[in-house]
Formats: sequence, structure tokens, C-alpha cells
Amino acid sequence: MDLKQNETIEDLQMNGMKIIQSDDGFKFGIDAVLIANFCKVRRGDRGVDLGTGTGIIPIILAAKSEALRIFGLEIQPEVSEMAQRSVAMNGLEPRIEIINGDLKNRKQIFEKSSMDFVVSNPPYFKVDTIKSENMKKMISRHEVKCDLNDILETASYLLKPNKPFFMIHRPDRLVDLIETGLRHKLEPKEIKFIHPDNKKAPNLIMIKYVKCGNKGVKMLPPLYVYNPDGTYTEDINKIYSSKVLGGF
Repeated sequence: MDLKQNETIEDLQMNGMKIIQSDDGFKFGIDAVLIANFCKVRRGDRGVDLGTGTGIIPIILAAKSEALRIFGLEIQPEVSEMAQRSVAMNGLEPRIEIINGDLKNRKQIFEKSSMDFVVSNPPYFKVDTIKSENMKKMISRHEVKCDLNDILETASYLLKPNKPFFMIHRPDRLVDLIETGLRHKLEPKEIKFIHPDNKKAPNLIMIKYVKCGNKGVKMLPPLYVYNPDGTYTEDINKIYSSKVLGGF
């Protein structure tokens, strides 16, 4: 595999899977790993990852589930092309398709109500908080190309009735996450807070929505990432080592 300047190949320690990352762009973090494993995917499912970036979420889903087809939608051409090469490197082209496109053009890319699941690790921060001068990182972290409403509206458009949307975000956006989801017929069904350790407030939140779902939300036990000595907790190690999705 020929790499471009500043690119490296990382072994995911997961069923032999590897991924290409660039020092110039936004590298995937633990949040992508967590939301991928939070997904509930059945044999034969078709789904979409909105804002796929490096393609890490589709690769994890393909490695740990029997999903039939997973689409990764990415607006940045260079990032999309790199994700495509990662998919090819892992021999996953029959199951994963990376699409360079804008989710706001969803009607030109996907049929309505055609997916069994949707997942997203979207930009967390509003445009008025921009600090990065690196355009690739800025688009990945901030709502430059799409905002929360765009993400939830697209998820609702894509999903069949009673099918799930899984998203990871920041706890301080919880009210927006719930209100905007409901506006697009996405009922929050499960919420899980993620804490750096057992002495700190949560810095991430995972939500499972269901399109046209019944009312009623379940608060799941919190997840702690680090032990006092800085090592991963047993729960995190289980998630990374599991050969199937879940592990929570």
C-alpha cells in the first residue's frame, strides 16, 4: 500500500483490521470506537455513518457485525479518498462504500427510509468556538459544513420507521440533542454518559434514538474511561477486545 506524505497505517488490533491516518487531519479517537460499539446491528442490515472521516466506524461495524452494507458519507474529498483506501486495504469493498458528498444533498444520494440503522460521531462544537486553523480538523470538530439539525434531519430521512440512530456528542448539548431529535421524529430511547474517570463529570454522551419510536427513555449506567493510574478501565478494555459489538 503506497502512502501519501504524513500518512501512517495503524493496526486496530481487531480481526486483523488496519486504518490509514494522516498527521495533517483529524485522527479518530476513543469516541468513534465507543459509538461504533454502542450500535446494535443485525445480520443483513444496511446502514450509514454520517461524517465518516477516516472510515473507522464502518470498518469496526464490518469487523464486528454481519451488516450487509455500510455507507460512509464524508464531505471532504481528501479524507474520503483516504477512507476508501483503508476500506480497500482491509478487503471490505463488498461491504463498505465510502461516498464523497454533503449530507444536505441526501435526497440525491440515498433513497428515503432505506436504512436499518444510522450512526454519527459529528462535529461537537458550534462555529463561534472555532480555534483551529487547520481546515480538515476544523471541519471535523466544528459545525462548519453541517450542524446538529442537519445530522438529525438526515438520520430521520434515511431511516425506516422504528429503526435506530446512534450518536455520540457533548453533554452540554443534551437539551439540543433531545429537542432537535423530537422535531425530526427521532425519539430518544437510551442515554449513556461517559466520564474520564469516576471523579470527573461526563465529557461525552451517547444516545440511541428510534424513528417514530414510543415515548420513554432509559438512562444506562455510566461508563468510566480511565482508572486512577491512567490505564483503561476494565469496561473499556472489554469494548476494545470484544470480537462483537457491545461490551458495555
